[in-house]
Amino acid sequence: MGRTVVIFAGGSRGDVQPCLALGRTLALRGDTVRLLASTRHQPLVTAAGLEFRPLAADPAEIIASAEGQELLAGRNNPVAFIRGMGRVLRPRIRSVLDETQAGVEGADLVLAPTFGFLGLHLSHYLRIPHAVVHFQPSQPTTMFPHPFTPTARFLGSLGNRLSYDMIDLGAWLAFRGFINAWRRESLGLPALPPLVPLREVRRATVLCAFSPTIVPRPPDWGPNVHMTGFWHHEQPLWKPPQRLRSFLDGGPPPVYVGFGSMKTRDPRTTDRIVRAALRRAGLRGVLAGDPATSEDDMLVVDDIPHDWLFPRLAAVVHHGGAGTTASAMRAGVPSLLCPFFGDQTYWAGRVHRLGAGPAPLPAARLTVPDLTQRLIALTRNTTYTEVARRLGRALRTEDGTAHARQVLDAVTDRASGG
Repeated sequence: MGRTVVIFAGGSRGDVQPCLALGRTLALRGDTVRLLASTRHQPLVTAAGLEFRPLAADPAEIIASAEGQELLAGRNNPVAFIRGMGRVLRPRIRSVLDETQAGVEGADLVLAPTFGFLGLHLSHYLRIPHAVVHFQPSQPTTMFPHPFTPTARFLGSLGNRLSYDMIDLGAWLAFRGFINAWRRESLGLPALPPLVPLREVRRATVLCAFSPTIVPRPPDWGPNVHMTGFWHHEQPLWKPPQRLRSFLDGGPPPVYVGFGSMKTRDPRTTDRIVRAALRRAGLRGVLAGDPATSEDDMLVVDDIPHDWLFPRLAAVVHHGGAGTTASAMRAGVPSLLCPFFGDQTYWAGRVHRLGAGPAPLPAARLTVPDLTQRLIALTRNTTYTEVARRLGRALRTEDGTAHARQVLDAVTDRASGG
């Protein structure tokens, strides 16, 4: 008889899609899989044949709001950013916690990110095992700093190691009051002091949903940390509209430009910069946005599966989310990353250092001349294309969700004494 596995996927679409991939793999082996995610992602979850439970907080709406944009403005100061997160989420956090508690009832196994140590609290509540999910390398190491540090530059061995405690402990302290109240009042559990959850989570099973091809495994990670490979979700029944097929067939391969759920302070100006730079570079574009704004050389699309679109392109320009980065690299096309905040800067650095794209161009510094220069390098430097193809071939041989399932089987076997 299969397990009931609950996956907390409270982030953007880039966080949800890998969870769908893992969920489908588990479901095919007989597990009942339930995703807790923003209401906007319900069609994706149900289309994958998984159970859905809603979370009222919508990350895309928060980022697009005035308070979200103010939060992004302070992204280079991690202390201010964490405090800002607490301020932005404060009116929403209790409802999210209560929705999460309702959503995990009957679970045999819980998967959740490190943030807030949510999986740990649910594991205590239901007396079931849990595993931590990382979409970026967030387990402490001396080799490089936490990807959420402002520039992810080398801080020295001790500084690198301490950066993980700073991020995780800072986030826990920002939300500790809310979560401990929830533990006492709803879960019937005692409050936790500052360092206890940090120590427990460091010993938990960790699923790193990214590839050692892209992130070499740090030698100081313990056996509880498993680099599974990326969790790739395909939508096999999706059929491209004729307008898209005609555009792709009507000229040389275009360049995709899209920033996911990220929003600049002035989206109209950003759109003008992107179109002008593409034209100066002599390129056609497939842009994420309002299809009504399409032009002869610029097709604007609202929702196209990356696994279908990216292999048909000359290159991809994106924000550097873990999911989009994985899709572009798996497709074997070169990328230019324009990071906004968080781990996006880390992934931008990895793509460039691997040789699969030019130096990143932060979204806050987008100009027509700079973007034009990067686009020319992106599409005319054959080395970027060759490296991207090689990495893509390697990534397509990996089966990250099958590896993750094997790890989770061992977790539940240990918990049941098997």
